[in-house]
Amino acid sequence: MRLQAGFLFLLLGILLYLAPATGYGQVITEGPDSVLVEVPDTLTKKEGFFLANFKVSSLKDLDRPTKAALWAAAIPGAGQFYNKSYWKMPLVYAMGAVLGYYLIYNNNQYQSYRVALIKRIDGDSTTVDEYANHSTLGVQNGTEPGSFAVRNLEYRRDGYRRNRDLTILLSIGAYGLQIAEAYVHAHLKEFDVSDDLALRMQPNLIPVAGTPTGITPALTLTLYTRSK
Repeated sequence: MRLQAGFLFLLLGILLYLAPATGYGQVITEGPDSVLVEVPDTLTKKEGFFLANFKVSSLKDLDRPTKAALWAAAIPGAGQFYNKSYWKMPLVYAMGAVLGYYLIYNNNQYQSYRVALIKRIDGDSTTVDEYANHSTLGVQNGTEPGSFAVRNLEYRRDGYRRNRDLTILLSIGAYGLQIAEAYVHAHLKEFDVSDDLALRMQPNLIPVAGTPTGITPALTLTLYTRSK
């Protein structure tokens, strides 16, 4: 009997724990009495924490330079198109085509000499590389490691590998350069370059410590807006 009563109390506690909680707040009125009103349980709302507390800025909220940089980062040349600098787009793609050509060429040459060198020094006479009959790289100039022909193969392999790696670095630099150009150009387009701007140059005296007179002649450039 006691076991059944304990089980009932345990079941009742679990049900009360799992039941949705309803809070009550006390509203103070002008009189001595107070009224209890129900406060909705905000914890039961099906809103994720990150969706409720994290707001992602849309593309419309970004300024023009940031948009230009994002377009250039997504598609090379798109930042220049966004800035309406259409004549710069052929330059961007021409630079990319030249760098892409040299990247493929140097990598193919590097792979060719690398494979030839592996076959040359593997010690197997049945493996013949493509430069076996070359005038300076052929087997008639020696096949032992450290010979003239092997050293030439190593030199050319390392040279084309270095050129390939340099082309990769130049490609990364060119990619970043076109992003920076689109960003800076978008900033410059927002500058005021109207006819109301004027540049005035006039002589001036600047105080300089350590000189006999304490001053030195100079020119002062002043950019100002002319009043109408």
